[in-house]
Amino acid sequence: MKLDKTLIVTEALALLNQVGIDALSTRLLAERLKVQQPALYWHFKNKRALLDAMNDEMLRRGHRHRAPQAGESWQDFVRNNARSFRGALVAWRDGARVHAGTEANPDSLERFEAMLRFLVGHGMLAQNAMQLLLAVGRYTVGCVLEEQADAPEGPGRGAELDAAAQAYPLLSAAILAYRAGGHEAQFESGLALLVAGAEARLIGTSGAEKGRSAKVSEPDAEPVRQWQLPL
Repeated sequence: MKLDKTLIVTEALALLNQVGIDALSTRLLAERLKVQQPALYWHFKNKRALLDAMNDEMLRRGHRHRAPQAGESWQDFVRNNARSFRGALVAWRDGARVHAGTEANPDSLERFEAMLRFLVGHGMLAQNAMQLLLAVGRYTVGCVLEEQADAPEGPGRGAELDAAAQAYPLLSAAILAYRAGGHEAQFESGLALLVAGAEARLIGTSGAEKGRSAKVSEPDAEPVRQWQLPL
């Protein structure tokens, strides 16, 4: 069997599902591939490089909504993109931990530029669009991290907290709603808040631009200096 990067990553992902990220090691992977451990370092200089490649493959397989679709609103794109990203991470054991700490692959920079261009085309400032994408991405990773860190349910799990929360009616009702919704519902709730915040910011930015333009158009208005423009 010829050892190459594709085979190594494929087997590393399979091993990840079996043992989890804490137990994943180049030694175990070499045993699985029936090669000597140093053979892996011809292809990946360390475990971090291997994890980066595993992350790329997880997203390649599972992240299906990475670009805006024809006729899609920016709100729908942000939501669909986040859902697709979440799906790619939850498909693998410790998927969020594999992704955390990775950097964008240089091959994906053109796609990120297109995403920013799409959002800017809907009226966002480039830096605000970048902040939105980062916030949604990190929120998604955090949600999956919490979801995948959940301990198995057991007898009486949460009973002590529920009993103590009875003294706090608002908290008790909120906990009940939280548990009834589950991970996906909670993810959707937070995602809706992020999109709503971006909508409000966009409206505010547009209003500020209109007000600034009106002032500049007045006969006695001073010229707008470059440093006065929004960042």
